Amino acid sequence: MKTNKLLLFLLSAALLLPACKESSILLPSVSGKAGEIIVVMEKSDWENNLGNDVREILNCDTPWLAQQEPLFSLVNVSPSTFVDLFKVHRNIFLFQVGPQVDTVGLFFRHDMWAAPQCVIQLSAPTAAQASELLKEKASTIINSVETAERDRVIRNTYRYEENAIYQQLADLFGGAPHFITGYKIRKASEDFAWIADDKAVYQDVFIYRYPVEDNPFTLDKIIAHRNEVLKENVPGMVDGSYMKTSEYFVPTLEYIKYRGRDLAQVRGMWDVQDDFMGGPFVSHSFYSPDGKEIIVAEAWVYAPQEDKRNFLRQVEALLYSWEWKKEEPAEENAAN
Repeated sequence: MKTNKLLLFLLSAALLLPACKESSILLPSVSGKAGEIIVVMEKSDWENNLGNDVREILNCDTPWLAQQEPLFSLVNVSPSTFVDLFKVHRNIFLFQVGPQVDTVGLFFRHDMWAAPQCVIQLSAPTAAQASELLKEKASTIINSVETAERDRVIRNTYRYEENAIYQQLADLFGGAPHFITGYKIRKASEDFAWIADDKAVYQDVFIYRYPVEDNPFTLDKIIAHRNEVLKENVPGMVDGSYMKTSEYFVPTLEYIKYRGRDLAQVRGMWDVQDDFMGGPFVSHSFYSPDGKEIIVAEAWVYAPQEDKRNFLRQVEALLYSWEWKKEEPAEENAAN
C-alpha cells in the first residue's frame, strides 16, 4: 500500500536522525489529554487480534484505584488519516504492519513532531508477529509512556516552582521534591511534613523519616511505620479519627532504581479510622545520605466522585523530582 510505504520511509528516516537537545527547529507544544495515546494502525488490524492485544495491554484497568479507569485512553487513527493534526499529539504509537516491512523491531523517539513528545514505532511483516513483539515488550512500552507523562509534570513543575517550599523542606530533611505553584506547607516538624494542594481534589505529599533498623524495606515494616506516623500527624474530620493504610486492600511492594537511588515503592489504599474517606497512595522509601535514617516521600489523592488516574499520576510524578540539598561551598578566609 503506497501510503504505508511512504509513512514507513518518512518515519524510518526520522528515527535515524541523531537525537539532539538543542535543535535549530522550534517544535510546537504537544496536544492531547494526559494519559492519552494516538494509535496509528489500519482499521482492519484495530478491529481484529492486534487491536485487541493493544487494548488488553494499554487499555486495561489502572491498578490501585477505587473504580475502573483505563491505564491509558486510546484513540485509533489509520495511517492514511495520520495528518499534522495528530502528529503533534503527546503520545503516538505507530504500527507498521505489512509485507513491505523486512525487519521486526520496536523503536522509541522523543520530540519528533512536537515537544515534549513520546513516539513509539512497532514494525513487523504480519499482524501475528506484531502481536508477539507487543506482548514481549509490553512492560517497556508502558514504562515509556508512563515516564513521558511523568517527565512532563516534572518539567512543568520546574518552570512554575514554589522555590521556598523546596528550600524549607531540604533544610529539614536534607532533600525534597520540587513543588509547582499552588502547593503550600500545611505542617512541618523535624520528622514530618505535609505539603498540600487542597482544592476540590486533594493531591498531597507527606515526607517523614525514622531511624534505620534491620531489614527496613519489608512491606510489613514500611506499613507499620506509615500507620504510626499518620496516626500521630494526620487527624481525620471526626474527633479521634486518623488516616491509616486500608485493611481491605493488600499493598504491593516493588524495588526500583531511579537516578542512582534505590527505592522501595509501595502502592496501596488509605482510609480514615471511624470515617468514610479514602483513596490511593504511592510511597518511596530510601536511605538518607549518611545511611542512618529511612526517608519516606508519599503521594496521595482524595477525589470523591472524580476519576483519579491523572490526579495520582500528577502528584506521584513529584516524588521523582526528589533532589538532595547541595552542600554550600565553604567560604575562604579573607587575607589579613
